[in-house]
Amino acid sequence: MPLPSTMTPIATNTLVSAASTLTFSSIPQTYTDLVLVASNIVPSVGMDITMYVNGDTGTNYSGNAIGGNGSGVTAGKVINKSYMYVSDWWVAINGTNPTMFTVHCMNYSNATTYKTFLSRGTIQGATSTGETTAAVSLWRSTSAVTSITIQTSSGTMGVGSTFTLYGVKAAS
Repeated sequence: MPLPSTMTPIATNTLVSAASTLTFSSIPQTYTDLVLVASNIVPSVGMDITMYVNGDTGTNYSGNAIGGNGSGVTAGKVINKSYMYVSDWWVAINGTNPTMFTVHCMNYSNATTYKTFLSRGTIQGATSTGETTAAVSLWRSTSAVTSITIQTSSGTMGVGSTFTLYGVKAAS
């Protein structure tokens, strides 16, 4: 007997023109968690992909990140930022290789706790090396998450970049 699916697509957006921001708004409050899955063609070198919640660009975000490419490791911590890194310090190697990431927000509709975001991703390098990254971020607000905005630090996310937001229901 197949198990019931607990993940439901809320919205999908595939870019038909390059964009520096993308917002998922009016997020329903009927799930326990949210998962954002992205496959992103990044055309700009040296670009970070960041995120903020509910239009909040105050200094309410903190996080830790690690990354590795098989020959080196990076790690870092940020506090009191106006955004969260989606996963580590996203640096595009060139404009043709895909950057992919997932972001998981637990207990997003709870109005009594701060929100935690776990993200993982890969950057395919211009050569045979790429990078795998993981990050944890905290949004210091007890508000329920009703919108998520993904943005670039410079440049744009390329045509064909696909973003899908899923709602996760508790298994019954």
